[in-house]
Amino acid sequence: MGNERSAARGGNTTGRCMSISKWKSVLSRAGGSLSSSYTLGMFQRAQKKVPEPLGLSKERAQSNDCRNTGWPFPQFISLFFPVFPYRSRQVEQEFQDIEFIAKGSFGPILKVCQRTDEQIYAVKVLLKAEVVRQGTLQQCKDGVIIQKQVHHPFVQSLRECWQTSRLLFIMCDYHSAGDLYMLWRACGPFGEGRVRVFAAELGSAIGFLHDFGIVHRDVKMENVLLNERGHLRLTDFGLCRRLCRGERAYTICGTVQYMAPEVLRGSPYNHAADWWSLGVLLFALVTGKFPVEPQCDHISMLVSVEQADIVPPNTISQHLAILITELLCSDPWIRLHRLDVFREHRFFQGLSFDPDSLQKLPLEMHLSTEKQSTQVKPDPNPFRGFDWELPRVSRLPLAG
Repeated sequence: MGNERSAARGGNTTGRCMSISKWKSVLSRAGGSLSSSYTLGMFQRAQKKVPEPLGLSKERAQSNDCRNTGWPFPQFISLFFPVFPYRSRQVEQEFQDIEFIAKGSFGPILKVCQRTDEQIYAVKVLLKAEVVRQGTLQQCKDGVIIQKQVHHPFVQSLRECWQTSRLLFIMCDYHSAGDLYMLWRACGPFGEGRVRVFAAELGSAIGFLHDFGIVHRDVKMENVLLNERGHLRLTDFGLCRRLCRGERAYTICGTVQYMAPEVLRGSPYNHAADWWSLGVLLFALVTGKFPVEPQCDHISMLVSVEQADIVPPNTISQHLAILITELLCSDPWIRLHRLDVFREHRFFQGLSFDPDSLQKLPLEMHLSTEKQSTQVKPDPNPFRGFDWELPRVSRLPLAG
């Protein structure tokens, strides 16, 4: 899911907010960006590529046909069952004050206020046809299933998910302070006191996931949200996978500058790959640069990592330098890869890893609105290439 996961966060407030009237104007232009014949052809091709799920009962198929959604939507609805329940209600009936946050590769990220409880949430909207076309159907479903099952103070909570005829909706907690990458670009590098708290919180989240057998596979600053008090929430489970004891993954995925050598090499890898990513993140937080400059592809990145002599600068403390060195060990068997060892490290001496205690520590937020606005240039047409299926301009978006 690439850049979408980097932007799919409630806190990324750099996108311009829109009133409903402005939405109608923008969407009237976006709605014509894909012709009906093109959209129909895309669905037809997607149907040929993705067969009906095995074991789908005739009763379920018949119930889908009765929804009056029209061909070929029933099959697309059934493909995403049971992870994404079907809803026929329009989004404006459930939410108010819909605002645009950012654009992802599959659709926009929205800030919404739910009418029932008047709480603010972030909603990721995905176009089903694109999910199927890019072959990420199962990956999308697995990520949502896992995020539903895990509950931790430093992991972003998934509130709800559902589908309409052509769209998927994933609703999570909204975090107004943005993500760690935005803060780093505006205020970094950080002092060791703040890095120590960040490392403890993020290490706790990673260790918690590993205890459930889940490898995240995309730990990076863009996937770390900040709450209003400056504490972290690990998000974006689009690439995560559950590994049984002794099992290995083989897929080369993630963000190249954070990938462990074994992942870049295409070798079997396990949960230790996440700890390498954490080492890259901590190195960047405290020095202001990555240990190895990002390359255009994983092959070039592997060559750079193998040739690099990754040595923390002498401007940081000895204990932090040792911690980063142990995380950025090229051999996954020797690399620091267990939470119990991580939290006993001398760098954390005197710091409690209790989530309640960590969240009480003050972390001042220095990221002002003015600084945020200088980091990302807004897309003048954030809905370019996204099929909203609006038969009338007057209809609100996201009716599916």
